[in-house]
Amino acid sequence: MSVGDGPAPSPPLLALKGVCRDFSCGGEAVRVLSDIDLGIDAGEMVAIVGPSGSGKSTLMNILGCLDHPSGGDYRVAGQPTRALGADELARLRREHFGFIFQRYHLLADLSALANTEMPAIYAGVPAPQRRRQAMALLARLGLGDRMGHRPSQLSGGQQQRVGIARALINGGGIILADEPTGALDSHHGAEVMKLLSELNAGGHTVIIVTHDMRVAEHARRVVEISDGRIVADRRRAGPAGPAAVHGPTAGAAPPDSWRGRWERLREASTMALLAMRAHRLRTLLTMMGIVIGIASVVSVAALGEGSRQKVAREMGELGTNTLEIYPGQEIGAGPSAGSARLTPEDADALALEPYVDSVAPTVGAAVPLRYAGIKAHTQVNGVGEQYFRVKGMRIAEGRAFSRESVRRYAQEAVIDQRTGIKLFGQDGAPVGKVILLGGVPVRVVGVVKDGLDLSTGPDSLNVWLPYTAVQGRLAGSAALQSIGLRMRDTAPPEDAKAAVARLLRQRQGGLDFHTSNNDALRETVTSTNGALNLLITSIALISLLVGGIGVMNIMLVSVSERTREIGIRMAVGARQGDILRQFLIESVLVCLIGGVLGIALSFGVGHFFNNANRQFSMVFSAGAIAAAFATCTVVGVLFGFVPARNAARLNPVEALARES
Repeated sequence: MSVGDGPAPSPPLLALKGVCRDFSCGGEAVRVLSDIDLGIDAGEMVAIVGPSGSGKSTLMNILGCLDHPSGGDYRVAGQPTRALGADELARLRREHFGFIFQRYHLLADLSALANTEMPAIYAGVPAPQRRRQAMALLARLGLGDRMGHRPSQLSGGQQQRVGIARALINGGGIILADEPTGALDSHHGAEVMKLLSELNAGGHTVIIVTHDMRVAEHARRVVEISDGRIVADRRRAGPAGPAAVHGPTAGAAPPDSWRGRWERLREASTMALLAMRAHRLRTLLTMMGIVIGIASVVSVAALGEGSRQKVAREMGELGTNTLEIYPGQEIGAGPSAGSARLTPEDADALALEPYVDSVAPTVGAAVPLRYAGIKAHTQVNGVGEQYFRVKGMRIAEGRAFSRESVRRYAQEAVIDQRTGIKLFGQDGAPVGKVILLGGVPVRVVGVVKDGLDLSTGPDSLNVWLPYTAVQGRLAGSAALQSIGLRMRDTAPPEDAKAAVARLLRQRQGGLDFHTSNNDALRETVTSTNGALNLLITSIALISLLVGGIGVMNIMLVSVSERTREIGIRMAVGARQGDILRQFLIESVLVCLIGGVLGIALSFGVGHFFNNANRQFSMVFSAGAIAAAFATCTVVGVLFGFVPARNAARLNPVEALARES
């Protein structure tokens, strides 16, 4: 190094080299800035002046990383910005820049204190610390008694001072002021310029964009721009500025720490609630689609479950898991000569098996039926005392005969309702009457409901006696015609059928019988349940689709209405993820609250329905309610994602230019 050579000059804090900016207008590129070469050192107070349309605001947007140049190179503290992504540019805005806007750009739903705190939230500053800093800044700017007021309750000068406090909360090493006095009277304008001069004296780099030369006179350097080019760069003599202030305030949490993420999540949730409260009617209308959809889903699910249980009960009463055992190796063959017969002992042995619910030995005889001059032919069925359970038949009047009746060959009869009407008339009282079967008198002890025994014809007259009475008094044979089994609900039909075959082979020494079951009926029940489930699922999907589309449409409208708010948040350092998170949370909250209201509505519908209809009731399940909540969340995320993504991808400059 030669004698007299000083240290190499440090690079400027902000450096633009050959910067240009083009905008598309009517399909053609319009150049707003051309070949801008500009360096601004730390601690300077610079005024960028020029007439309207000269490009000065575009230059300020590029300096503040709100916009990017179409060509050339721009560096902040030596860091190139051309290849930086949206979140990296947001980091630069958080850590280096503080913005003071002509239109203040405060969020109307937040207090002065909350507006001031906002950049610190995105910087990850802990809540107590940022609250203290914001209160100290507002007090320093003369707003100590106005911290809880919203922008609409503040004067223009007070709103601008809130904007200055917001610009300083993260340190604000570089203050960018766009026409800071343009919306103020002379008195408040002078106060703002005094504050900016004091900030510069305290070490801040201050850049003022203005068309007012009187405002520019407060700066020691004036850069004049015209038609997108710098035409003058004048410096006013004076002492050099003090050391600059850079970066975020000390004590800020790393932006990606758990504490910083939690603060941003809480802020996003708070803002979502504030937005919902500020637009109550819109929020309610948005929820209506979800309320109706979830209420429909839960109500239809409860209705379907009630119907399914009723069908299952009635099918169960008909015996959907029954097995009939007949002698002979095939249907209609009957037992072969000299072969074993089905006996009551076989029925007793089967009754002891763990898979058997009930057993009914059966014999039959066709005999004439008489009562008080009325004659008819009927099929007399000799059955065990569990026959009516096996067949799923219910007693309408009187009682069924008992095991004791079977043991003592009791002459007791149970008839169906058709037989009762035939013998005793529509208003007759069959129970206790004595009828003649052939020449044997029997007393009617019970009447069963019609239509529950699928083995009988729709017009047949049926009488049931203890099978011992039929064997001993009418048929004269000890052999059984069949044995009916009802399996336990937990017994697999095929396994039970195989177990029956093994037992009878052991008892009879061969396989001289065949079985039949009601697989077709069971398949019908399964098919019916499947159809009900498909119906419920289809209605649920349609209802939720309609509700989800409503949420998406309203959220898209919300993004359009709140474009300016999004721009403000991005200008003070919000990441794309922060914006995405806020709108997603709002969408999910709308859906969850709508889901709660929908479930409550469905319970109300269920209460009314159950009181009005005694045939069956709506059956609500915890699983269906849990599924409804999960569905609300999924709908909120799925249908809120596109609007949230659109919000996160907004250009900060275009968003700020949008009128509220």
